[in-house]
Amino acid sequence: MYSEKVMDHFAHPRNVGEIEDANAVGEVGNAVCGDIMKMYMKINDDQVIEDVKFKTFGCGAAIATSSMATELIKGKTVDEALKLTNKAVVEALDGLPPQKIHCSVLAEEAVKAAIANYYDKKGIKHDLLKDCDGHCATCQKQH
Repeated sequence: MYSEKVMDHFAHPRNVGEIEDANAVGEVGNAVCGDIMKMYMKINDDQVIEDVKFKTFGCGAAIATSSMATELIKGKTVDEALKLTNKAVVEALDGLPPQKIHCSVLAEEAVKAAIANYYDKKGIKHDLLKDCDGHCATCQKQH
């Protein structure tokens, strides 16, 4: 059912935890399955993600996708991290069962939520998390 990579990232997740002095924090959840992902980033002045950690409450696939997403963006620029797609996470894990694809979507959204938080703190306009009313899904403000 799960690939060896998924099982490895579930059993031995990378970058688990919290960054005390994170300057980017994003949290997303899926009300249907109950998964919650929180992503912490330390982004330097050159907009490079120096460190990234996560805390996930959810199934094995949620933990594996969180772990893989952090591996894929660590050391990358914010712009590069924003190009991360759920499809790239799935491919890096050598696939996920169809009913677990939503976990990879959460991982992508967690990265974007953290970067949106970083942009908000820096006063940078963005449209990363707009809901159907055009408001930021994180803070409900118009950016």
